[in-house]
Amino acid sequence: MEKSLVLYGKKLIKGRLVKRYKRFLADVKLDDGSVVTAHCANTGAMTGCAEPGWQVWLSHSDNPKRKLAYSWELVKTDQAHWIGINTHKANDLVAEALADNRIPELKGYTHIKREAKYGVENSRADFLLYDEQRQDCYVEVKSVTLLQDQQGYFPDTVTVRGQKHLRELAQLVSEGKRSVLLFCVQHSGIDSVKVARHIDAAYAREFIKAKAKGVEILVYSVSMSPEKIFINQSIPFKC
Repeated sequence: MEKSLVLYGKKLIKGRLVKRYKRFLADVKLDDGSVVTAHCANTGAMTGCAEPGWQVWLSHSDNPKRKLAYSWELVKTDQAHWIGINTHKANDLVAEALADNRIPELKGYTHIKREAKYGVENSRADFLLYDEQRQDCYVEVKSVTLLQDQQGYFPDTVTVRGQKHLRELAQLVSEGKRSVLLFCVQHSGIDSVKVARHIDAAYAREFIKAKAKGVEILVYSVSMSPEKIFINQSIPFKC
C-alpha cells in the first residue's frame, strides 16, 4: 500500500490567482473576497503555471517572524492539471520516498544525509546515500513544471546553478562514486521529460557530457491534491 505524504500541516486555503510578480510574490483573491499576498517559492519562469484567474491553494503560517504568512502551494489549470508551485517540496517528497523505499533504483542504503557538501565548485548535494557495503551515491533533485506541446521539460529558464550541478555530478563518477539526477515532476499533465535545449543550450551540453560519463537519470511523477502530495511513479526520460 502506498504511503501518502501530507506536507501542508494544515488545511490549504483556496483562492484565485490575481497575478504573480517580482518572482517571489503572488496576489490571490480568497473565497471570502479578500486579497492576500503569498510567497512564491518557484523563482523560475513558471511558464504555463501562473495564469490569472486559475484556482490556487495556499498554506498559512502562524510564525510572527515571517514577512508573508501565506505560501503558494498548488494551482489547478483550466485543463484540470495539478501543478506543485512550491519547488522546495520536491526534496521533501524525495526524502519521504527514499525513507519508504519507493524509489527502487535508490533502495538499500542504510544512511541518508541531506545537504551534503561535495565537489570542487562548493556544492551541496540534495542527498548523500551511503552504506558500508556500497559506493556512496549523490542525488541531485530538480523540480519539473514546464509543459509545452504535450512534453515536459527542464529547465524552464537558464540555470547556471544547474549547469554547475551537472559538472559536479560528472566529476563524482570519475572519482568512483555513484551520482544521480532525479527529476521530480510536479505537474499532472507531464508523462515524460526532456532537457530544454531550446531554453538553455549550455545546460543541454553539460547534460549530454554528464550522462555520457555515467550520471544516472531518474524521473518520478507526483500525485497532488489539496489534501496530500506524494511521489507516485516512474515516468520516461526522453533524449
